[in-house]
Amino acid sequence: MTRDQPARGAAAAGRMDIGALYRRYAGWLRATLSRRFGPDKADDLVQETYLRLQRYEGQVIAHPTALLGRVAHNLAVSDHRRDRARGGLPFRLEVVEDGPEIAIPPDQAELVLLKQIILSMPQTYRDVFVLNRFTGLSYLQIAKGLGLSVKTVEWRMSRALAHCAVELTGDA
Repeated sequence: MTRDQPARGAAAAGRMDIGALYRRYAGWLRATLSRRFGPDKADDLVQETYLRLQRYEGQVIAHPTALLGRVAHNLAVSDHRRDRARGGLPFRLEVVEDGPEIAIPPDQAELVLLKQIILSMPQTYRDVFVLNRFTGLSYLQIAKGLGLSVKTVEWRMSRALAHCAVELTGDA
């Protein structure tokens, strides 16, 4: 029996039983998410994932681990967006070959380096960079907000990204 085969009982007939699904896959999901987020965040995501699966109770689910991974991924993305909207820390996405893309918080050294690079930018580049990368505004929204043309915003963003590249690689 493979990991993705349905559990015995109601799920053996193809129908999803949330209790059986939890007993069978909660450990796997928790371990997968713990590697990416740490145990505390993983526990929260596992709990929320199974709460979200209640709407699928009794339905036929061919690939339960794929569904669990997708729901957990969507929850992680939602948490990330909510954190960004509240001014939370930036995350990076890391692709794992055998699983979904899940956001991973950067370590403290990366955050310090990021802050130093951003603060070393000229103010005009920094404004555009921060508004785009951390608040999620489009170039058009930034242009309207700062009273600039979209081309100017694009140019300043390209200069800001070039500045980051130089700072990260040490090439002048």
